Amino acid sequence: MKPEIIDIPGIGPAAAAALAEHGIKSVAGLSKASVERISAIPGFSEARAAGVITAAAELLATSGITPPAKDKGATSGKNGTATGKDKKDKKDKKDKKDKKDKKDKKDKKDKKDKKDKKNKGKGKGKDKKKDKNKDKKKGKK
Repeated sequence: MKPEIIDIPGIGPAAAAALAEHGIKSVAGLSKASVERISAIPGFSEARAAGVITAAAELLATSGITPPAKDKGATSGKNGTATGKDKKDKKDKKDKKDKKDKKDKKDKKDKKDKKDKKNKGKGKGKDKKKDKNKDKKKGKK
């Protein structure tokens, strides 16, 4: 007989309903879910999430059913190819990194420009002062 989600210690009807509302409807689905995903469901702390995931995997093992591969926050399509969500996530991460790199580069340039502007003209005053001192020594005003 296939184990039910309410057969897992710590999962009663209310918790089973909460899990189902978030797409976790089977013992196998719970066993492959990530702690982050389950702990995001109201009523599940990280500790409780880890406990029920482990209990689900153990229940599957004792029932002779092999649990599917662990869910690492993203799913994969047929033959291990990335799904549209995976591709979008990767693109979003890359875009974020590119945007940050561009901002850092701009900030660095702005800082350099500000420093150059601040230093612009420095030394000219000294040269004029030196020239005046030379002129005084030569007898010029």
